[in-house]
Amino acid sequence: MVARAPRKKMYRSMQGRMIDIEKLRSANESVQAVGNMNVNARGDVLGASGKVVTPKETVIKKYYEQPKGMVSDTPASKPMPAPRKEPPQAKAKAVAPKKVVTPKATPKKTVAPKKGIDEALDGLE
Repeated sequence: MVARAPRKKMYRSMQGRMIDIEKLRSANESVQAVGNMNVNARGDVLGASGKVVTPKETVIKKYYEQPKGMVSDTPASKPMPAPRKEPPQAKAKAVAPKKVVTPKATPKKTVAPKKGIDEALDGLE
């Protein structure tokens, strides 16, 4: 079996034109990127005159050299607080339960349903 050559990723624009994104990226690598980071499209840090101050490789190497989020083998500096012991409570005095008074139910009045204009005007004031 013969290996095929890698296909170029082509995109169709809204107007129907075919665009090669990789070719477009490589053609504009040295153009300054839009924003306030002072980098070009490739990722190199640019100086005041637009010249490369720090190449992309150095920036990436510096980023990965910094240990972030590493777990240490030593225990945390603050020990866990001991669980609180509740003080022994004094003997509680016997308290008489309070009487609960329930209100008596009142019979509901039946009201004839409103019809027509009375129903429409109900609630308007």
